[in-house]
Amino acid sequence: MAKDHIFDILTEELQGGKVVLEKEEIGRVVSVGDGIVQMEGLPNVVFSEMVEITKWPASAEATAGKSVPALILNLGEYTVGAVVLGEEANITEGDLVRRTKKVLSVPVGEALLGRVVNPLGEPLDGKGSIAAPETLPIERPAPKVLDRQGVNTSLATGIKVIDAAIPIGRGQRELIIGDRQVGKTALVQDAILNQLNEPKETRPVCVYVAIGQKASKVAQMVEELQKRGAMDYTIVVLAAASDPASLWYVAPYAGCSMGEYFRDKGKDVLIIYDDLTKHAWAWRQIALLLRRPPGREAYPGDVFYLHSRLLERAAKLSKEKGGGSLTALPIVETQLGDVSSYIPTNVISITDGQIYLETDLFSKGQRPAVNIGLSVSRVGSAAQSKAMKKVASQLKLDLAQYQELAAFVQFAQDLDAGTKKRIDRGARLLELLKQAQFEVQPFQEQVCILFAANEGFLDEVPLEKVRDFETRFLEHMRNNESAVLADIKESRDLSEETQEKLKTILHAFK
Repeated sequence: MAKDHIFDILTEELQGGKVVLEKEEIGRVVSVGDGIVQMEGLPNVVFSEMVEITKWPASAEATAGKSVPALILNLGEYTVGAVVLGEEANITEGDLVRRTKKVLSVPVGEALLGRVVNPLGEPLDGKGSIAAPETLPIERPAPKVLDRQGVNTSLATGIKVIDAAIPIGRGQRELIIGDRQVGKTALVQDAILNQLNEPKETRPVCVYVAIGQKASKVAQMVEELQKRGAMDYTIVVLAAASDPASLWYVAPYAGCSMGEYFRDKGKDVLIIYDDLTKHAWAWRQIALLLRRPPGREAYPGDVFYLHSRLLERAAKLSKEKGGGSLTALPIVETQLGDVSSYIPTNVISITDGQIYLETDLFSKGQRPAVNIGLSVSRVGSAAQSKAMKKVASQLKLDLAQYQELAAFVQFAQDLDAGTKKRIDRGARLLELLKQAQFEVQPFQEQVCILFAANEGFLDEVPLEKVRDFETRFLEHMRNNESAVLADIKESRDLSEETQEKLKTILHAFK
């Protein structure tokens, strides 16, 4: 009688709508190994969804530990494949898998500025937890064509050869490519430091994504940025060399979403991916473990889409969308200067130009070792101020003439005066373009020294004294002619009156 009574009560409660039963989709782990988990029993799970893996049976020891997150990347007929984003050692066959019904998201916002985080947004710098009230999914659609505007504002790097000959605009994607140990990371570090020279209201937020880098190397870089005050506007996302491939894969997308938060608020953002070669390696490893068929050089067929969907998110938004921008500087490592291999050619075709760092130039002492002949910016002078355009056009012409003639100098016995003058000027220009790390130059100082070179004031200076002349001249300008520098900085132009003033100053200084 008691059983019937209980059944009647339950039936009445259910029919009356007082009890709402929620279905929960639960699967189980079939196999685990090399950071990949195969699961069954999740028929409605979606690509890029987060799932949580917990112990079964749920003993006191098992429940004491946290659940392990995993990211769904493979949808099979009977099983689904996922990459583990936590400790794989805690997962065993038969463990429970619960759907979260959420795609992988990361915390975003002002609270991340000045912090070092992992690709999941968890702090790595020992400064306590991050109170970020908002999150964004790591995979977001790129802005539509109608939501963009043309790139027309320069992003100053503080490096003369780049700002003059290979200008970068806000919203551009400019590839930095070269062999190991040729100064690729040093170059982007200087670009971050140079933003200190920008007015605070227009200063870009910087996001540095380290993929597969040594944690000690990144710690040194963070310390340097901290010492110089650049961490105030910088976020560092670190997927260290010791981290699993899944975090290497997630890192650039997570960093991009963190940058897009500021872009969508109307701010300018500079994001650096260091480097996408290691990102492709991680995806190749994951894809092969997920049993996806390999293609060229063992990379899966979607490796182009891997980077194109990331780099397409860089854009300068239209005024209706707030006018913010996301500038991407992806780094790709080459082997013995081979730019024709798979990943370099892929990324070259996606970006708006490349800065090619050459080992031979680096060995000869040219720092930064930029090969001006092979480097290009497809945005060009549209991203330069009027002042820089005026001095850079002559610079590029003189360097092009020098490179053409320098090849024949070793065979020539006697040179006519005109050819010798061009070669001498080109050699001095190359010497002038040398720049040590951390010695970034504000825009107005670059304009002044390049003007001096174009007007021939360096032609009589001995080659080994060029750098000394530059140091003394700029020091003289800062101490005695600050009004001229301020005028160039404010107007972003080099008027005829200012040019005459500079000539007078140079004649007197000489």
